Amino acid sequence: MERNLAALTEAAKRVFATSGVNAPAKEITDLAGVGVGTLYRHFPRRSDLILAVLRQELDECVTAAGMLTATLGPTEAFVAWIERFKELVATKQGLAEALHSADPAYDGLPARLLVDLESALTPLLEAGVESKAIRPDVSAHEILLTVALLCQPVPGEAREVNDRLVRLFIEGLQRTGPLA
Repeated sequence: MERNLAALTEAAKRVFATSGVNAPAKEITDLAGVGVGTLYRHFPRRSDLILAVLRQELDECVTAAGMLTATLGPTEAFVAWIERFKELVATKQGLAEALHSADPAYDGLPARLLVDLESALTPLLEAGVESKAIRPDVSAHEILLTVALLCQPVPGEAREVNDRLVRLFIEGLQRTGPLA
């Protein structure tokens, strides 16, 4: 039973990245190697599956902050975590729409997600500012919102455009000289 749950969550994560959060259930179950009944036994509503995948990925992203801090310098840890967050956001086609829908399963979730993510990013940002590598006039909240917005699909453009925009933003956060 645990194996099926893990297989479904991992399959949903991969399918959401390529086909969006509204992908057919059969696409998820085929990849997981289970039947549709197993999916609905574990996740009776689509929102249950979306929340499970999102929670798992959010937990991994938050945990990564501590691991990066322990293994990299302040700037490298900050940049690596932003890249990790970018991947979380960029690979969830339709997630923003779902989170801001009228579905009561998502009530208050965007605000709670921001709190968790801000708590992970803030120490990285503070370390970068303290080392004088990151500009001091930006908040974790502003960074998260900016990266999330920069990851929104641009009609007619490949995802690489979003990746470049995020890289430019990260470069702009780094101090290469005195700020005016």
